Amino acid sequence: MNKIILSADSTCDLDESLRERFSVNEYPLHVILGDNQYMDGVDISADEIYDAYARHHILPRTAAINVEEYISYFKKWTEEGYSIIHISLGSVLSSSYQNCCIAAEKLKNIYPIDSQNLSNGIGLLVLEAADRIAQGMPAEQIAREVSALRTKVHSSFVVDTLEFLHAGGRCSALTALGANFLHIKPCIEVDNTSGSMSVGKKYRGALEKVLQQYTQDKILGCKDLKTDRVFITHSGISQKRIALVQDVIKKNVSFKETYIMRAGSTISAHCGPNTLGVIFMSK
Repeated sequence: MNKIILSADSTCDLDESLRERFSVNEYPLHVILGDNQYMDGVDISADEIYDAYARHHILPRTAAINVEEYISYFKKWTEEGYSIIHISLGSVLSSSYQNCCIAAEKLKNIYPIDSQNLSNGIGLLVLEAADRIAQGMPAEQIAREVSALRTKVHSSFVVDTLEFLHAGGRCSALTALGANFLHIKPCIEVDNTSGSMSVGKKYRGALEKVLQQYTQDKILGCKDLKTDRVFITHSGISQKRIALVQDVIKKNVSFKETYIMRAGSTISAHCGPNTLGVIFMSK
């Protein structure tokens, strides 16, 4: 019996059906809104965050999983002889990975992986690990192979408004005002060699048109596309806009599986509503 537990931070943004299908466990990051603390994906939603911002103009702070939480979480499995593969939010974005490594040093047979990514960029690596567990690979080999795949993950997303990034201190007021005034929708890119984020192409116009052009750019811009899975990940957006993106993908690439996921409260708190990303891997 291959006694391996697959786990990830809640920021992998996999829904319940995928977590059940691939036997994925997750531990939530913390979301601090006003005087209250919540658990990502457990007792606060992105819509509640948007409502708090609309009503009171406040955004939450997010906090990493601490060492003690990881130890308590892992211990129930390590005491039963399981090995654990845990994939964390990118270390550039959070201290969760470092805390997981400290916990792993205190326990046995834990293999932390720095995703160098966020949201379903993490999710893709989680599913790659699940495939290898199903094949009967040992945990050490899985951790090594999945870590090597990080540079194959392509994560990006188009932001409808810079209001949330500005409110969270991630862009200047002047930049936000100029982008909104000129109807600019920037593409935020994740550097899959470091996990850092930067602004890529700046699209201009109605969101529907931008999403179609962005999707085509990303899908056709990858010359060695891996066609088994693609994620359409959003922070709360209309079904019509999702369908437009799906249509562009179907016209250009035949993926075996297309997953439509809504990002959790940690990710959504930073980007705001109507953000959408197309996330996939290269070979």
